[in-house]
Formats: sequence, C-alpha cells, structure tokens
Amino acid sequence: MFSAIRRWVEHRRAIRRRWHADARRLIFEEVNAYYEAQRRATRARLQGDAGEFYHWAKVAAEIARIAPQAAMDIDALRAIVAEEEHRGT
Repeated sequence: MFSAIRRWVEHRRAIRRRWHADARRLIFEEVNAYYEAQRRATRARLQGDAGEFYHWAKVAAEIARIAPQAAMDIDALRAIVAEEEHRGT
C-alpha cells in the first residue's frame, strides 16, 4: 500500500518538475513565453491530447506566476487560439 502511494507521489512530482522545467525553458528561449505555452496548449487540445493540453496549460500558469514581465492580454490570447484553430482545420 505504501509503495503504491510513494509511486503515485513520485509520479506527481515528476509531472510537476516537467512543467516547471518547460516554463523556465520557455521564459529563457521565448520573448512571449506565456503565449507560446498557450499556443502549445491549444494545439494539444485540437489534437485531442488531454495530457499535453493540461501540461501546457500548467506551463502557462507557471510562467504567469514566475515571470513578472509575461504579457497576458486576453485579446492576443483569443487571436492565438483562433489562429491555431484555423490552422488545424
């Protein structure tokens, strides 16, 4: 029983480490890291990949939390989503 709980906790920690690492990498590599994470989340959603969608949504939230310079304009975000949806069809 305890080993199953320990494996689950370690699995959750690994997921958390992945989105923290991706957030830091995007902040370092991309000028508009928040928008790039949202773009990747939209692509995953359109492809039906729920796991990747949640991952990139968490990355965007982490970028918003740790990067005070992160731009978060709802109109720009809507344009990105519309662009990705149009590209996917």
